[in-house]
Amino acid sequence: MSQTHRVFPGDSILASRVILFLLIFLSIPVSRSHPQPGPRSTQYDALQKRLGTGWNTWDVYSVTSHVLLPSGLAIRVGVESKTTLNSEAFLADSLIGRPGRDGEQVFPGPHAWDGSYTDLRLSWRGTNLRIQSGHAGPDMVILITPLPSALPNAPPGASERHGALPPTAVFSVAYLWNRPGTVARVADRIEARSSAGAVDVYCVGARASFSAVPLAAPYLSAELNGPAGVSTGKLRTLDEIRKILEEQQSAYQRSLGAKRSAAVDAIQTTLGWDTIYDPEHDRVISPVSRVWSAYWGGYVLFDWDSFFAATLAGIGPRDLAYANAIETLRELTPAGFVPNYARAGNWKSFDRSEPPVGALSVLGLYRKFRERWFLEETFAPLLSWNRWWQKNRSAGNYLVWGSDGNNQPENLDDHSRGTRQGAIYESGLDNSPMYDATAFDETTKRLQIADVGLMSEYVADCDALAEIAGLIGKPAEQNELQERARFYRESLATLWDEKAGIFLNKDLRTGEPSLGMSPTNFYPLLARAATPQQAQRMIQDHLLNVQEFWGDWVIPATPRSDLAFQDQEYWRGRIWGPMNYLVYLGLRNYDQPRARQELARKSMKLFLGEWNANRHVHENYNAITGSGDDVSSSDRFYHWGALLALMDYMEDYIEPNEQSHPRAPGPEAPRP
Repeated sequence: MSQTHRVFPGDSILASRVILFLLIFLSIPVSRSHPQPGPRSTQYDALQKRLGTGWNTWDVYSVTSHVLLPSGLAIRVGVESKTTLNSEAFLADSLIGRPGRDGEQVFPGPHAWDGSYTDLRLSWRGTNLRIQSGHAGPDMVILITPLPSALPNAPPGASERHGALPPTAVFSVAYLWNRPGTVARVADRIEARSSAGAVDVYCVGARASFSAVPLAAPYLSAELNGPAGVSTGKLRTLDEIRKILEEQQSAYQRSLGAKRSAAVDAIQTTLGWDTIYDPEHDRVISPVSRVWSAYWGGYVLFDWDSFFAATLAGIGPRDLAYANAIETLRELTPAGFVPNYARAGNWKSFDRSEPPVGALSVLGLYRKFRERWFLEETFAPLLSWNRWWQKNRSAGNYLVWGSDGNNQPENLDDHSRGTRQGAIYESGLDNSPMYDATAFDETTKRLQIADVGLMSEYVADCDALAEIAGLIGKPAEQNELQERARFYRESLATLWDEKAGIFLNKDLRTGEPSLGMSPTNFYPLLARAATPQQAQRMIQDHLLNVQEFWGDWVIPATPRSDLAFQDQEYWRGRIWGPMNYLVYLGLRNYDQPRARQELARKSMKLFLGEWNANRHVHENYNAITGSGDDVSSSDRFYHWGALLALMDYMEDYIEPNEQSHPRAPGPEAPRP
């Protein structure tokens, strides 16, 4: 993704606090004048209400917090460490992939879509725990089990405890988001009362004699010299809690299907832990990661990242997939485009968008779930966005990236508006060497390069949206979109370079091809703009060329022959799930089974390396070593990394269809 003032999760605490200050104290008051989306349709409002009901890990700030919606009642699991004299500490919140060697290390296990079963392991200051949760009808149970050794991703010495005192589990209870309700400690339980009803919370285990933890909410605590549990509704024994969890764990395993697919488990686990409740807009969404959302004031939705989240969620029940697509479109700016980012306080990038992949995601979800209302819900904003590209990013017969600098609401902490960097951010490829030498027109606020990737994505968007228009009975709009697809497909064809054997970007100042490449040069396959002969040459001469894009780890964002490949920093040489996925979709449009299958296999192999070792789902991966942990600029639990696993799933379950865009993954029977 791209954004304004990128502070990588590995940067200083001070920088993070500065960002939070800007988000909370600067943006929110000013942003009240920003336009808000209209009321939800009846169907979509019912969908969000279904999603936002029951116990789940809704709290963005902690994966060990379990919240009951719609009341907002939360049971937060904290850990008090007493390793040595004068070294007591309290861990109130836990996040997956939080930066810093001294922070907690979380190894995320299964997470059912509805929160009916969750399982993770936690390592912090020599304390190693397994934390499970499960539904018992309307009730919730939690079990904490001490573990003898550190987690696979824990820093050296994490398993060492130098004192005799066991850690203490602290279960605090409160209503989040200033929701009305009362919570009180009464004898052996905590009583919570609100207009939504009464909930009693009980603790079982070795009661701690005293815990002076820095909490303002009532809490129960237990020494972890053995397992400890929590249950709502009634007091349950540890054995009763274990039985509930065993039943819910079995139900989760059955939900994965007969194959027990590693891809299905990985995608459901990733989306499960990354899905939160946003109280500002009363909605369930799946931001890119909790770390990102916490740093951006509560949530952040990036354009193409969020549409890919919808596609990933399509392997499960439809509601979450629909919600991610619809909420991304409900962030439409007054100018009519989906912004690069939308974050807490109603801040958006009013100057720029990001790659147009929304119609592909929406059409794919429709092909699985076949619900017309979803197309009708999304068509108008998708059409507005499609028209915006032609009106605002045209340069002759081509499309270019840009960043509008005039007459746009100003974000106090976004200094890329109307700049060259802002235009590069619109591409989603924040520091790609493809744009190192690209000129920026200060008058039009546009990059002076006809971009193969943008035009290919746009043609595919036109094709998908035209099909949607036909499905919902809009012939005039269908004709409009088909004509636009034809025009830009023909323009894209002029970017074919016979000598190079691939489509190349064009420098609009000189009229010469730009030799800098990335996987976006293969996107004409997505747009069906390449002839079969051109597709064959692109694949053989470039994609499968080990001097450029092929090898043990694929597909690098920069060719191996480019000096920038050695940087292995962000879009300079690293491997990205969305690039692999879009190239894979393009290969499905052509008779290229070997290349398609090998790309899916190699992508899955890359994904499984750190998934099996640490349950990491990286934002990007090193194209030399296959690691994601080698840099601080690769979030460890960023949902679009799971696109690397989705391709393997599609190979097993979805036949290539040369007459239409591939369907989103679903429960169809595997190929024989």
